[in-house]
Parts: sequence; C-alpha cells; structure tokens
Amino acid sequence: MAIPRQLPNAITIARIPLAIVFFVLLLLAGTDGSADLAMRWVAGALFVLAISTDWVDGYLARRYELVSDFGKLWDPIADKLLTGAGFLGLAILGEVPWWIVIVILVREWGITVHRLMIVHEHVVAAAWTGKIKTTVQGVALGWALLPLHVWIGMPVWTAVTLVLMIAALALTVASGIDYIVAQVRGRRSAA
Repeated sequence: MAIPRQLPNAITIARIPLAIVFFVLLLLAGTDGSADLAMRWVAGALFVLAISTDWVDGYLARRYELVSDFGKLWDPIADKLLTGAGFLGLAILGEVPWWIVIVILVREWGITVHRLMIVHEHVVAAAWTGKIKTTVQGVALGWALLPLHVWIGMPVWTAVTLVLMIAALALTVASGIDYIVAQVRGRRSAA
C-alpha cells in the first residue's frame, strides 16, 4: 500500500492546532471540569487523540521509509507544544503544582532551543529515553485531563495524578541529562 510521502509530516503538524484547541477547551472547562464537565471530557479526549498521533506518524515514517529531517525536528516540537499546553493548563487550573510544570517546561524548551540552534549542523532525533519520557508524560497528562474523579473519587484521582506527574518529572529530568551527555560526547568525538 502506498501512502502520500508527506502524510507523517502532515500528522505531526496537525498536532499544533490541536494543542491550541485543546488548551482553550481545557481552560474553559475549569478546574476538574467544574465549569463544564462535558467540555473537560472533550478536552481530555482531544489530548489523548492528539498525543496518540505521535505514535502514528512515527510508525508510518519508519514503516514506509519516509523518515525525514523535517519530521525529526518538528515531531518533538509538536509533542512539546501539546504536552506543554497540558502541563501549563493544569497548573493554571491549580491541579498540578507549578514547580513540577516549571521544571518540565524549562527542560523541554531548553532542549528544543538547543535543537533549533544546531539544526544547521545536524538534526537530533529523539533518543529512546526521550520517547519513554514522552509516553509517560502522555499517560500522566491523559489521566489528569480526563475527569475520571467522577467515577473513582477525588482522593484516588488526585493521588494517582501526583504519582504520575512525579514519574513524568523524574523521566523528563533523566532524559534531559541523557540528551546533554550525548551531545557532549558527540562534540568530543567530532573534535
């Protein structure tokens, strides 16, 4: 089966407007969906759909040998816009501590800025630690965004959210350290 050459990149780019729509819906829904529970479900489902496309575009690119420098650069940027919108929205709503969000966003955007600064030298593809980090962030955010507290109760939902957010934070920091070490080693071996 032949697929259009630009399909993986189009899926990647589609995550950017989805992140904006998701962010607006999340804020309109209010804390834990208090302003509009249905809108919170829609925002959470939109996030889960959008973050799932990360797997789809990567699979298509590898399966049909359509991996491109554009995709290697923009896929992580689209992921960071989407997850960043989730973390930021949850912090604004008071559902996740700001300190966790600040550490995660500083790491995420610091690495992104570095990637953009060296793009003229080479494109840095996501390492396996970064992929695990993105997966755990997606799970943590998906859990926190979906108003499951209506079924399992607020104390359980809140406790699981905090545990998942701390796991996402730990993996975010660890993958950032891994990225820095890999870049330092790469520069030393190039010199």
